[in-house]
Amino acid sequence: MAQKKMGLGKGLGALLSIYDNEVEEEKMANGEVSSPVAVSSGVTEIPVEKIYPNPNQPRKKFDEEALNELASSIKMHGIIQPIVVNNNDGNYLIIAGERRYRASKIAGLDTIPCIIKNYTERQIKEISIIENLQREDLNPIEAARAIKQLMEEYNFTQEVVADRIGLSRPNIANTLRLLSLCPEVIKMVEDNRLSAGHARCLVVINDINVQIKFATAACDNKMTVRDLEKAVKLYLNPKASKQNTPPQQSSELKELINEMQRVFATKVSAIGSDRKGRIYIDYYSRDDLDRICELVELLKTKKLTLKDLSEFNKRNK
Repeated sequence: MAQKKMGLGKGLGALLSIYDNEVEEEKMANGEVSSPVAVSSGVTEIPVEKIYPNPNQPRKKFDEEALNELASSIKMHGIIQPIVVNNNDGNYLIIAGERRYRASKIAGLDTIPCIIKNYTERQIKEISIIENLQREDLNPIEAARAIKQLMEEYNFTQEVVADRIGLSRPNIANTLRLLSLCPEVIKMVEDNRLSAGHARCLVVINDINVQIKFATAACDNKMTVRDLEKAVKLYLNPKASKQNTPPQQSSELKELINEMQRVFATKVSAIGSDRKGRIYIDYYSRDDLDRICELVELLKTKKLTLKDLSEFNKRNK
Protein backbone atom coordinates (compact mmCIF):
# COMPACT_ATOMS: atom_id res chain seq x y z
CA MET A 1 0.00 0.00 0.00
CA ALA A 2 1.36 3.40 -0.96
CA GLN A 3 1.75 5.68 1.99
CA LYS A 4 1.32 9.42 2.11
CA LYS A 5 4.37 11.60 2.41
CA MET A 6 5.50 11.53 6.02
CA GLY A 7 6.63 14.50 8.04
CA LEU A 8 7.00 15.68 11.59
CA GLY A 9 4.73 18.69 11.41
CA LYS A 10 5.89 22.26 11.69
CA GLY A 11 5.81 22.50 15.50
CA LEU A 12 7.78 19.35 16.32
CA GLY A 13 10.09 19.75 13.34
CA ALA A 14 11.07 23.25 14.47
CA LEU A 15 11.56 21.97 18.02
CA LEU A 16 13.86 19.13 16.95
CA SER A 17 15.92 21.46 14.79
CA ILE A 18 16.84 23.40 17.94
CA TYR A 19 18.30 20.26 19.51
CA ASP A 20 19.92 19.12 16.27
CA ASN A 21 21.81 22.41 16.21
CA GLU A 22 22.76 21.99 19.87
CA VAL A 23 24.16 18.51 19.12
CA GLU A 24 26.21 19.82 16.21
CA GLU A 25 27.51 22.80 18.18
CA GLU A 26 28.56 20.52 21.03
CA LYS A 27 30.35 18.14 18.65
CA MET A 28 32.18 21.00 16.98
CA ALA A 29 33.20 22.40 20.36
CA ASN A 30 34.63 18.98 21.29
CA GLY A 31 36.36 18.56 17.92
CA GLU A 32 34.17 15.61 16.95
CA VAL A 33 33.12 14.68 13.43
CA SER A 34 29.42 15.06 12.76
CA SER A 35 27.50 11.80 12.49
CA PRO A 36 24.77 11.63 9.81
CA VAL A 37 22.61 9.55 12.17
CA ALA A 38 22.71 12.29 14.81
CA VAL A 39 20.77 14.76 12.70
CA SER A 40 19.20 12.45 10.15
CA SER A 41 15.75 13.42 8.97
CA GLY A 42 15.34 10.24 6.86
CA VAL A 43 12.72 7.66 7.76
CA THR A 44 13.86 4.15 8.77
CA GLU A 45 11.63 1.12 9.36
CA ILE A 46 12.53 -0.35 12.76
CA PRO A 47 11.19 -3.61 14.25
CA VAL A 48 8.63 -2.98 16.96
CA GLU A 49 10.49 -5.20 19.47
CA LYS A 50 13.55 -2.90 19.25
CA ILE A 51 11.53 0.19 20.22
CA TYR A 52 10.69 0.99 23.83
CA PRO A 53 8.83 3.84 25.57
CA ASN A 54 10.53 6.57 27.55
CA PRO A 55 10.04 5.75 31.27
CA ASN A 56 10.19 9.49 31.98
CA GLN A 57 7.35 10.26 29.57
CA PRO A 58 5.40 13.10 31.23
CA ARG A 59 2.13 11.97 29.70
CA LYS A 60 0.77 9.17 31.88
CA LYS A 61 -2.77 8.65 30.58
CA PHE A 62 -3.66 7.37 27.11
CA ASP A 63 -7.32 7.12 26.11
CA GLU A 64 -7.95 3.47 25.24
CA GLU A 65 -10.85 4.23 22.90
CA ALA A 66 -8.79 6.83 21.01
CA LEU A 67 -5.87 4.36 20.78
CA ASN A 68 -8.13 1.70 19.25
CA GLU A 69 -9.50 4.23 16.75
CA LEU A 70 -5.93 5.19 15.78
CA ALA A 71 -5.01 1.51 15.49
CA SER A 72 -7.90 0.97 13.06
CA SER A 73 -6.72 3.96 11.01
CA ILE A 74 -3.15 2.61 10.97
CA LYS A 75 -4.38 -0.79 9.74
CA MET A 76 -6.11 0.95 6.83
CA HIS A 77 -3.70 3.76 5.95
CA GLY A 78 -0.42 2.93 7.71
CA ILE A 79 1.51 5.40 9.87
CA ILE A 80 1.39 8.78 8.16
CA GLN A 81 3.74 10.53 10.60
CA PRO A 82 6.88 8.67 11.80
CA ILE A 83 7.86 8.53 15.44
CA VAL A 84 11.15 9.99 16.67
CA VAL A 85 13.57 7.69 18.47
CA ASN A 86 17.02 7.87 20.02
CA ASN A 87 19.65 5.30 19.04
CA ASN A 88 20.72 3.40 22.16
CA ASP A 89 23.13 0.62 21.14
CA GLY A 90 20.76 -0.94 18.63
CA ASN A 91 17.61 -0.35 20.63
CA TYR A 92 15.53 2.76 20.22
CA LEU A 93 14.06 4.96 22.93
CA ILE A 94 10.91 6.85 21.92
CA ILE A 95 11.40 10.62 22.03
CA ALA A 96 8.13 11.61 20.39
CA GLY A 97 5.20 9.50 19.22
CA GLU A 98 4.46 7.00 22.00
CA ARG A 99 0.73 7.13 21.18
CA ARG A 100 1.44 6.08 17.58
CA TYR A 101 3.77 3.35 18.90
CA ARG A 102 1.06 1.96 21.21
CA ALA A 103 -1.55 2.05 18.44
CA SER A 104 0.87 0.34 16.03
CA LYS A 105 1.32 -2.54 18.46
CA ILE A 106 -2.47 -2.88 18.77
CA ALA A 107 -2.69 -2.86 14.96
CA GLY A 108 -0.15 -5.70 14.84
CA LEU A 109 2.58 -3.91 12.86
CA ASP A 110 5.99 -5.61 12.68
CA THR A 111 7.91 -2.41 11.95
CA ILE A 112 7.34 1.29 12.59
CA PRO A 113 8.68 4.19 10.47
CA CYS A 114 11.10 6.17 12.64
CA ILE A 115 13.38 9.16 12.48
CA ILE A 116 16.56 8.32 14.36
CA LYS A 117 18.33 10.91 16.53
CA ASN A 118 21.25 10.85 18.90
CA TYR A 119 20.40 13.26 21.70
CA THR A 120 21.68 13.53 25.25
CA GLU A 121 19.57 12.38 28.18
CA ARG A 122 18.77 15.97 29.08
CA GLN A 123 17.73 16.82 25.51
CA ILE A 124 15.51 13.74 25.34
CA LYS A 125 13.76 14.75 28.53
CA GLU A 126 13.25 18.33 27.36
CA ILE A 127 11.91 17.23 23.98
CA SER A 128 9.53 14.70 25.56
CA ILE A 129 8.10 17.33 27.86
CA ILE A 130 7.81 20.05 25.23
CA GLU A 131 6.43 17.71 22.55
CA ASN A 132 3.66 16.70 24.95
CA LEU A 133 2.97 20.33 25.83
CA GLN A 134 2.36 21.03 22.15
CA ARG A 135 -0.47 18.51 22.09
CA GLU A 136 -3.97 20.01 22.25
CA ASP A 137 -5.43 17.04 24.18
CA LEU A 138 -2.89 17.10 27.00
CA ASN A 139 -4.52 17.26 30.42
CA PRO A 140 -4.13 20.83 31.82
CA ILE A 141 -2.66 19.53 35.08
CA GLU A 142 -0.14 17.35 33.23
CA ALA A 143 0.79 20.40 31.17
CA ALA A 144 1.25 22.52 34.30
CA ARG A 145 3.45 19.90 35.94
CA ALA A 146 5.53 19.51 32.79
CA ILE A 147 6.08 23.28 32.56
CA LYS A 148 7.05 23.40 36.22
CA GLN A 149 9.47 20.52 35.67
CA LEU A 150 11.13 22.32 32.76
CA MET A 151 11.54 25.48 34.80
CA GLU A 152 12.89 23.75 37.90
CA GLU A 153 15.22 21.21 36.29
CA TYR A 154 16.63 23.35 33.48
CA ASN A 155 16.26 26.84 34.94
CA PHE A 156 13.94 27.86 32.12
CA THR A 157 12.02 31.08 32.57
CA GLN A 158 8.37 31.35 31.58
CA GLU A 159 9.51 33.30 28.53
CA VAL A 160 11.86 30.49 27.39
CA VAL A 161 9.17 27.84 27.86
CA ALA A 162 6.66 30.00 26.00
CA ASP A 163 9.09 30.46 23.11
CA ARG A 164 9.90 26.76 22.77
CA ILE A 165 6.30 25.60 23.04
CA GLY A 166 4.88 28.38 20.91
CA LEU A 167 2.48 29.78 23.51
CA SER A 168 2.20 33.21 25.11
CA ARG A 169 3.82 33.91 28.48
CA PRO A 170 0.42 34.75 30.09
CA ASN A 171 -0.84 31.36 28.89
CA ILE A 172 2.11 29.67 30.61
CA ALA A 173 1.51 31.66 33.80
CA ASN A 174 -2.20 30.80 33.85
CA THR A 175 -1.45 27.11 33.35
CA LEU A 176 1.05 27.09 36.23
CA ARG A 177 -1.52 28.69 38.53
CA LEU A 178 -3.61 25.52 38.35
CA LEU A 179 -1.04 23.77 40.55
CA SER A 180 -1.94 26.11 43.44
CA LEU A 181 -5.39 24.49 43.66
CA CYS A 182 -6.12 21.97 46.39
CA PRO A 183 -5.64 18.25 45.52
CA GLU A 184 -9.39 17.57 45.39
CA VAL A 185 -9.96 20.24 42.73
CA ILE A 186 -6.85 19.18 40.80
CA LYS A 187 -8.28 15.64 40.68
CA MET A 188 -11.51 17.00 39.16
CA VAL A 189 -9.46 18.65 36.39
CA GLU A 190 -7.41 15.48 35.82
CA ASP A 191 -10.62 13.46 35.52
CA ASN A 192 -11.95 15.98 32.95
CA ARG A 193 -14.87 16.87 35.21
CA LEU A 194 -13.70 20.46 35.57
CA SER A 195 -12.29 22.51 32.70
CA ALA A 196 -9.12 24.57 32.97
CA GLY A 197 -11.26 27.69 32.50
CA HIS A 198 -13.42 26.80 35.49
CA ALA A 199 -10.36 25.87 37.55
CA ARG A 200 -8.62 29.19 36.89
CA CYS A 201 -11.61 30.98 38.43
CA LEU A 202 -10.92 29.19 41.71
CA VAL A 203 -7.21 29.92 42.21
CA VAL A 204 -8.06 33.24 43.92
CA ILE A 205 -9.95 31.39 46.69
CA ASN A 206 -7.71 30.56 49.65
CA ASP A 207 -10.25 28.63 51.71
CA ILE A 208 -9.92 24.98 50.60
CA ASN A 209 -13.43 24.04 51.67
CA VAL A 210 -14.93 26.93 49.69
CA GLN A 211 -12.74 26.05 46.71
CA ILE A 212 -14.03 22.47 46.75
CA LYS A 213 -17.62 23.68 47.19
CA PHE A 214 -17.44 25.91 44.10
CA ALA A 215 -15.61 23.23 42.07
CA THR A 216 -18.23 20.62 42.94
CA ALA A 217 -21.02 23.00 41.97
CA ALA A 218 -19.35 23.73 38.61
CA CYS A 219 -18.05 20.30 37.62
CA ASP A 220 -19.64 18.27 34.82
CA ASN A 221 -20.63 21.57 33.13
CA LYS A 222 -23.27 22.41 35.73
CA MET A 223 -22.15 26.06 35.51
CA THR A 224 -20.61 28.10 32.72
CA VAL A 225 -17.21 29.70 33.30
CA ARG A 226 -18.91 33.10 33.28
CA ASP A 227 -21.42 32.03 35.94
CA LEU A 228 -18.61 30.67 38.11
CA GLU A 229 -16.65 33.93 37.74
CA LYS A 230 -19.68 35.87 38.96
CA ALA A 231 -20.18 33.52 41.92
CA VAL A 232 -16.51 33.81 42.93
CA LYS A 233 -16.60 37.62 42.69
CA LEU A 234 -19.71 37.68 44.85
CA TYR A 235 -17.97 35.47 47.43
CA LEU A 236 -14.83 37.62 47.45
CA ASN A 237 -16.66 40.96 47.58
CA PRO A 238 -20.17 40.57 49.02
CA LYS A 239 -20.40 44.29 49.93
CA ALA A 240 -20.04 45.31 46.29
CA SER A 241 -22.92 43.03 45.44
CA LYS A 242 -25.11 44.65 48.07
CA GLN A 243 -24.23 48.09 46.72
CA ASN A 244 -25.37 47.00 43.26
CA THR A 245 -28.67 45.63 44.55
CA PRO A 246 -31.58 47.96 43.67
CA PRO A 247 -33.18 49.59 46.77
CA GLN A 248 -36.53 48.23 47.93
CA GLN A 249 -39.53 50.33 46.91
CA SER A 250 -42.44 50.85 49.29
CA SER A 251 -45.99 49.87 48.41
CA GLU A 252 -46.92 53.59 48.39
CA LEU A 253 -44.29 54.35 45.73
CA LYS A 254 -45.40 51.40 43.64
CA GLU A 255 -49.02 52.56 43.88
CA LEU A 256 -47.98 56.07 42.78
CA ILE A 257 -46.30 54.62 39.70
CA ASN A 258 -49.42 52.62 38.88
CA GLU A 259 -51.58 55.76 39.25
CA MET A 260 -49.28 57.75 36.96
CA GLN A 261 -49.46 55.01 34.34
CA ARG A 262 -53.27 55.27 34.42
CA VAL A 263 -53.15 59.07 34.25
CA PHE A 264 -50.66 59.37 31.41
CA ALA A 265 -51.77 56.18 29.64
CA THR A 266 -48.19 55.10 29.01
CA LYS A 267 -45.42 53.19 30.71
CA VAL A 268 -44.08 54.84 33.89
CA SER A 269 -41.15 53.42 35.86
CA ALA A 270 -39.15 54.43 38.93
CA ILE A 271 -35.53 53.87 39.96
CA GLY A 272 -34.67 54.47 43.59
CA SER A 273 -36.58 54.51 46.85
CA ASP A 274 -38.96 56.79 48.77
CA ARG A 275 -36.01 58.94 49.79
CA LYS A 276 -34.31 59.43 46.43
CA GLY A 277 -34.69 58.30 42.83
CA ARG A 278 -36.04 59.04 39.35
CA ILE A 279 -39.39 58.57 37.64
CA TYR A 280 -39.48 57.90 33.90
CA ILE A 281 -42.49 58.56 31.65
CA ASP A 282 -42.20 56.85 28.26
CA TYR A 283 -43.47 58.25 24.95
CA TYR A 284 -43.26 56.55 21.56
CA SER A 285 -43.84 59.31 19.01
CA ARG A 286 -44.06 63.08 18.67
CA ASP A 287 -47.84 62.87 18.86
CA ASP A 288 -47.54 60.83 22.03
CA LEU A 289 -45.25 63.48 23.55
CA ASP A 290 -47.68 66.28 22.55
CA ARG A 291 -50.52 64.35 24.19
CA ILE A 292 -48.59 64.07 27.46
CA CYS A 293 -47.66 67.78 27.37
CA GLU A 294 -51.29 68.78 26.76
CA LEU A 295 -52.39 66.55 29.61
CA VAL A 296 -49.88 68.19 31.96
CA GLU A 297 -51.23 71.64 30.97
CA LEU A 298 -54.81 70.52 31.68
CA LEU A 299 -53.75 69.17 35.07
CA LYS A 300 -52.18 72.55 35.87
CA THR A 301 -55.28 74.58 35.01
CA LYS A 302 -58.16 72.48 36.31
CA LYS A 303 -58.91 69.46 38.38
CA LEU A 304 -59.76 66.47 36.20
CA THR A 305 -61.74 63.43 37.23
CA LEU A 306 -60.66 59.94 36.27
CA LYS A 307 -63.52 59.92 33.75
CA ASP A 308 -62.19 63.14 32.20
CA LEU A 309 -58.71 61.64 31.97
CA SER A 310 -60.03 58.47 30.38
CA GLU A 311 -61.98 60.38 27.75
CA PHE A 312 -59.02 62.66 27.07
CA ASN A 313 -56.65 59.75 26.50
CA LYS A 314 -59.16 58.00 24.25
CA ARG A 315 -59.58 61.13 22.10
CA ASN A 316 -55.82 61.62 21.74
CA LYS A 317 -54.58 58.06 21.28
